[in-house]
Amino acid sequence: MFAAGRETQGAIARRLGVSRQSVMRWYQAWRAGGREALRAAGRAGRKPRLAPKQLARVDTALREGPRAHGFSTGLWTLPRVALVIKRVTGVQYHPGHVWRLLGALDWTLQRPAKRAKERNETAIRHWVTTRWQPFPRLRASAGPRALR
Repeated sequence: MFAAGRETQGAIARRLGVSRQSVMRWYQAWRAGGREALRAAGRAGRKPRLAPKQLARVDTALREGPRAHGFSTGLWTLPRVALVIKRVTGVQYHPGHVWRLLGALDWTLQRPAKRAKERNETAIRHWVTTRWQPFPRLRASAGPRALR
C-alpha cells in the first residue's frame, strides 16, 4: 500500500481497522528498511506458562468434577482449580489469576442457587396464596397538618 502511494495513511488506517499512529510507525519502518522491516516482531508480552496440551489436560481434569479430585462438594472454586492445575501440570498459579485460564478454556462463572436446605416449598406456596397481598393496604395519611 505504501509503495503504491495512492492512499493516505488515514485511509490505510481505516481500511485496516487500526489507528493512524500504527500506520505512521509502519510507514517509518518501511521507509527505513523496506518490506523486511514490516515483518511481525513475534509475540508481544510474556509467553504463557502452560502449553496448549497442558491446558487441554487441565480442561479434561476440570470436566471430571471436583469430587473426582477429592473435594467434598461438587463446586469449583478458584483455589480448588489452582490446586488441580498444580497437580496436573506442576505449574503453580495464584487463585486470583486462575480465572484468566478458565476464560481461555471457555469456562464461565456459575453461581449456585442460594436456597436454604430447610426450605419448605409447601409452606411457601401456602403463604403466597393465602397471606401475601401484592398491593398492601394503604393507611390514610395525617395530611399536611402532620408536617408542622
